[in-house]
Amino acid sequence: MSEFNFDSSSGPAIQPPKSPSTDNRTFLIAAGILAAVAVFALVCIAIIALIWLPQKRARDLAMLATVNAQNTEVALYIQQTQQAIALAAAATRTPTPNLNPPTLTPTRTPVVVVLAPTKPPTQDIHQETLAALLTQAARVTQTVVIPATFTATPAGLPDTGFADDVGLPAMLGIALLLLVVIIAARRLRTT
Repeated sequence: MSEFNFDSSSGPAIQPPKSPSTDNRTFLIAAGILAAVAVFALVCIAIIALIWLPQKRARDLAMLATVNAQNTEVALYIQQTQQAIALAAAATRTPTPNLNPPTLTPTRTPVVVVLAPTKPPTQDIHQETLAALLTQAARVTQTVVIPATFTATPAGLPDTGFADDVGLPAMLGIALLLLVVIIAARRLRTT
């Protein structure tokens, strides 16, 4: 049988183990970069959720209230015009006969002239449109009936979807940032 010699001088020298800090350095760098990206993403989400979305919601509600008020005003003017046309038609259809002949008695009636202040021309498009609408409605003859139903007219494309809420450029920027992190992690792993 062979004998084993455990003398350290007769064989290759035993190397001390490597320190764990040099092996884990690339892992810690990659983990730090990923943690920084995660913290940055959380800060951006918090800013969007706490500042930008409430301001956007308030602007949208204010615009909706303005549009509803204008639509209500136009509908009220059209309804009043229809009522005036109906009253004028009713007044002309049923004339009351005058059974007593008129008597001519001269009377003196004082006349007071009051000058009404003139309004400056408006630059509001909605008021000019409303005035034109009322003028056209006043020209309608008594036989024409104005329908009371209104149809919605599209004002533009809808503002819906994830890309409209968050923003497409921000999404592309984050995607490019994540690609850089992936490429850097692969390079660090190969070295």
